[in-house]
Parts: sequence; C-alpha cells; structure tokens
Amino acid sequence: MSPHFRSILQALLVTFLWSTSVILIVVGLEDIPPITFAGLRYTLAFICLLPLAFRNARKHDLRQLTRLDWLQLAGLGLVMYTLTQGAQFLALQYIPPATQSLMLNLTSIVVLAMGIVWLSEYPTRKQVIGLFIFLGGIMLYFYPIAFSPEQWLGLGISLFQVFSNAIAAVLGRYINRNASISALLITVISMGVGASTLLISGLVLQGMPMLNLQSWLIIVWLALVNTAFAFTLWNHTLRTLTAVESSLINSTMLIQIGILAWIFLGDSLSLQEIIGMAIAAVGIILVQLKGGSRQPIEE
Repeated sequence: MSPHFRSILQALLVTFLWSTSVILIVVGLEDIPPITFAGLRYTLAFICLLPLAFRNARKHDLRQLTRLDWLQLAGLGLVMYTLTQGAQFLALQYIPPATQSLMLNLTSIVVLAMGIVWLSEYPTRKQVIGLFIFLGGIMLYFYPIAFSPEQWLGLGISLFQVFSNAIAAVLGRYINRNASISALLITVISMGVGASTLLISGLVLQGMPMLNLQSWLIIVWLALVNTAFAFTLWNHTLRTLTAVESSLINSTMLIQIGILAWIFLGDSLSLQEIIGMAIAAVGIILVQLKGGSRQPIEE
C-alpha cells in the first residue's frame, strides 16, 4: 500500500469518526445539558493534547508569543469552541443531524465571502458556480418550508454556528498565515481558552448533572478518539494529501452523517432530501476546488 493511499484511508477514517460525533452528541443530549456536554468534551481533549503541545521543542515557540498573539489565540478559542461548538450542541436538540450538517456546510460559502473582504482571496468562476449549485441543493432539501417553532429555533442556532465557524476559519487562517508557531500549539492554546470558558459557562448556567456510565463513555470517546486522536491523525495525513484532496474527503461527512442518522437514530430522508443533499455536496466540492484550506470543519 502506497503512503498516499494510506493517507487517504486515514483521512476517511477521521471523517467517519467526526461524523459519528454528531450521532453520539444526539444520544448524549438525552442526559447531559448541551453547554456542559460541549465543555466537558473539549476540556478533556485539551488536557490530552497538552503534553504534545508543550514538549521541550515547543517551549521556545511559547516564549516567542506576544501579548497580541495571546489575544488573537484567545479570541480564536472563544469563537471556535465557546460559540461554534456550544451552538452545535444546542442546535442538535432541535433539528436532525443531517439538517444540522447541511447547514454547517454553509460555512464554506460564508468563508468565501469573508475571504474577499478580510484576506483579499477572490473566488474562481468554478467556485461561484459551486455556490449557486449548493444553494440550489439547500432550497430543494428544505422545500416546502414548513418548520415547527422548535425547528426554527434550531435553524437559527445553526445559522449562528455557521457565522461563528466562518469567523473562526478566517481568523484561524490569518493567525496560521502570519504566526511562526506550530499549528498544534495554536490549536491547543485556543482550545484551552475556548473549552474552559465553555465548561465554566455550562456549569454556571446548567450545572453538573449526575452522569451514568453511558454518558461518561460518550464524553471520553468524543474527547480522546474523535477529537484528540482524530485531530492528530488528520494533521498527519496533511503531510501527504493535497489541500484539494483533504477538502474533498472532508466533504463526504455530509453524506456520512445522513446515513449514520438513518441507521442509528431512525432519521429517514425522503428522495427529495437525498437529491438535495447530493446537489449541495457537488456544490460544496466545487467551492473547495480552488485549493482551499486544509483545516477541516470538525463535527
């Protein structure tokens, strides 16, 4: 097996793990308050990644950080983890996983627009075509528009997640493009700030529930396997895969989540919804074909 093909299989494994995250979150939300749930997951993941980030080889990078660097990393953590991940856990209380995943893929469209203004990165003609195809797929998926008040609330929270995730993506790209420290150190510092804020907020607003064995297993699995391990493996694949290959593999999560939700949660999709998702997936692939960022949208 060639190193390139092995990296493709490893990247597909990561996207599968991230897709299962959504299913596990839905199951865990039956017993765990959403903000506390998200805080526990990412705080535990942060603790696991901490030794890797602060090895002796990285102490020099840490000492080089300026006050502005710390502020930027703290801001990235608050947006990427406190707001974005908190919103995801909240949204999944009200809307199905497939719908939430489809909404989250709007992030690439918003990032495209923000990149023009903030990073002077202009889309290609192919990306513009992909934008319209993606929007057409979303319109077909949701037609006719008929939601309950709870579903409207979930869609609103999910839309908030889209914009916070897009801001995090653009800010993360800016920091990684201009900073001399490692991507791992950037991630761990921002995760530490965002996760601790998320956990404290959850404990203050929702308290710490009495968790059963299943709940703890879900939290530990999400933190150790679907976050710490999956993040490390994904970065390993980026040594071999191109940005386009990584983006295309990451896009398969839209379909994977729909299938997993059907198998494990009984969330069936109509033929119209399946076609809408497929069209949206084609559109999002075209949007990412410029060469795109290698940073995935983690579920």
